[in-house]
Amino acid sequence: MTHRPTFKPPFPGAWFAVADHLAHLGVHAVFGLPGDDMDLLAALEESNTTVVLCRDQRNALYMATGHALAQGSPAVCVVGKGPALTNALTGLLEARSAAAPVVLLAGGTALDRLGTGAFQELDQLAAVRPFVKRAERVDRPEQLPAALERAVATAVNGTPGPVYLEIAEQIGAQGIPRPVAWRDSRPQRLAPDEEVLRASAERIAAARRPLLLVGGGARHRNEGGAIERFAELLGAPVFVTASGRGTVAEDHPLYCGVSGLYAQEPVARLWHRADLVVALGSRLEETATFGWPERDALPVIQVVAGEDSVVTASPGLNVLGDVARTVAGWTAALATCPGARDWAELVREARSELFEAAAKRAEQARLTVPEGAVTVARVLEAIDRAVPEDRILVQENGLQDMWSYFYPHWTCRSAGGSIVPSEQTPLGFGVAAAFGAALAEPERPVVALAGDGAFNVFRGELPTLAEIPAPVLYVVLDNGGYGWLQSNLERVCGSHSRFAFAAADRATGTAGQARDLGLWYRRVERAEELDEVLTAAWIECSVGRTAVVEAAVTLGDRPPGVDEPDGDFPSPAQQQTNQG
Repeated sequence: MTHRPTFKPPFPGAWFAVADHLAHLGVHAVFGLPGDDMDLLAALEESNTTVVLCRDQRNALYMATGHALAQGSPAVCVVGKGPALTNALTGLLEARSAAAPVVLLAGGTALDRLGTGAFQELDQLAAVRPFVKRAERVDRPEQLPAALERAVATAVNGTPGPVYLEIAEQIGAQGIPRPVAWRDSRPQRLAPDEEVLRASAERIAAARRPLLLVGGGARHRNEGGAIERFAELLGAPVFVTASGRGTVAEDHPLYCGVSGLYAQEPVARLWHRADLVVALGSRLEETATFGWPERDALPVIQVVAGEDSVVTASPGLNVLGDVARTVAGWTAALATCPGARDWAELVREARSELFEAAAKRAEQARLTVPEGAVTVARVLEAIDRAVPEDRILVQENGLQDMWSYFYPHWTCRSAGGSIVPSEQTPLGFGVAAAFGAALAEPERPVVALAGDGAFNVFRGELPTLAEIPAPVLYVVLDNGGYGWLQSNLERVCGSHSRFAFAAADRATGTAGQARDLGLWYRRVERAEELDEVLTAAWIECSVGRTAVVEAAVTLGDRPPGVDEPDGDFPSPAQQQTNQG
């Protein structure tokens, strides 16, 4: 529990008011890289709040985003002005796309120096507005308490997202009035309109082959497995978006994997047999809907918390409201669907074929992969054996770390969790977000799966891991560079291009720098070493320290379904083949 600072009213300065509000919120970790003004650190000096002083503002926002997604409540990031803010914009872009409730606090040029060419002067509100739900500047002391409360209320309600609050330099040392009491900061989960709920329930009841798609907006909104029980009522297959992973139990008999780009045969065929999609907390992004039937051929009932996430490209209904309340209303209104039993049987058959295909692929790999070679599938199997089932898998979105998206090569079991990049997929997000997730959920195992390219982007932050140990197991897939880009290059230029995104010689892995800073580090070059090394790494993490395992993999080790990258996605011809 965060200790409340003991300041007498009025607060001695703006950042002391911020510290008191953080204590009210129960914030136990702050991420960032403050500017020259150190008053926030002074205000937090006597508290037990963890302050993660990052080397890079992007990483600070990534960490805060991982923290917010893991705990489901607002995370706080603090940066300086000018270039410090522009460095943070990529992190804000990801937080907005991931619908993460992050509050970014920044300093701003004093009011009397605006327009004078002051040091690091920038129209920061104009720069940041495209990336946040709300941007506000505070120029007068009496404005600050209300602005802080507005920032949090905006971040957590409706579709969650980042909010920017700029604190002008001139109020840094001015007395700030203390409110009688800070407002309740809990999000308000709104119930859907009763008529819309009834109309949507009628459509679901009339469907013979409904299908559930669970997105990131359902995260933390599936208490007691309500979504799985609703699926059982309908006999419906359950797919998730990448951002929705960890919301439902992936060892449930109706679970069919990640949708769209990552859906494998034969479960991908279920989309073409369905007569209704019930999308819970999904914006229906391109990767989630990749390979769907024509938009006008498949009705969609979309449940989202805010109107900014409504999609109207398909026939159907939009339900504005909380996912949990909506599912509860439907469950109470429905008895069953007409084709529930037959549809559930088709789902079971498709899942059985899926597991058989995965087993055949594994057997083929054993026959064709050189003895002792480290493959990503074997890495995932070893992680599964070494780390407890309530682990949170945080990952990047490169060529090989996407292996875990392809069910059943990785399963978020009933107690498991997942944090992945959103549709923006900035390089290095997952590596940093894992640190934030570990601070948010210190009692749960956190595993970060990343390529060496992404880990290399993060390496400037390794001293931060050494200073503030966090129980994160970093598993770095070292294929010498950027595998997806190299694969696309070879598609257009052949394998002997004078350009390259991957190095032929990987004698020294980039993750090895972790060892130089005193972090636990091992490199694995033979498959038979995986279990021993990952078990030892987890023992290190279980006592609160960071461990880094670097696995030597090859560029040719690609997930099923993406053997032929073509720009952002697999080639259309290959995708059509995969869907039969």
